Amino acid sequence: MTDTPNDAGTIQAMLERLNKWRLPRALDIKKKVDGGATLDGNDLEFLKRVFEDAGAAQSLAGRHPELKKLVAQLSGLYNDITKKALENEQQPKK
Repeated sequence: MTDTPNDAGTIQAMLERLNKWRLPRALDIKKKVDGGATLDGNDLEFLKRVFEDAGAAQSLAGRHPELKKLVAQLSGLYNDITKKALENEQQPKK
């Protein structure tokens, strides 16, 4: 495991942001799209920020194998959200 001096602080900050904001928001959006709703502008902006930060998470997971499972699970969650949201967008309007 290669450690850069800032990894511990970066990991701590990312996990705190995940627990306090990102995961709860992602689960709310998943519930919304699972209920048949489409994404609004705020949802799209949130997902855009998540995808922009994904590279940093992948990079950290590359240096810290213990993070790989978490990063994979989060990637799966965001994939499920976007896939279901797209399905909802393609449904005929009532």
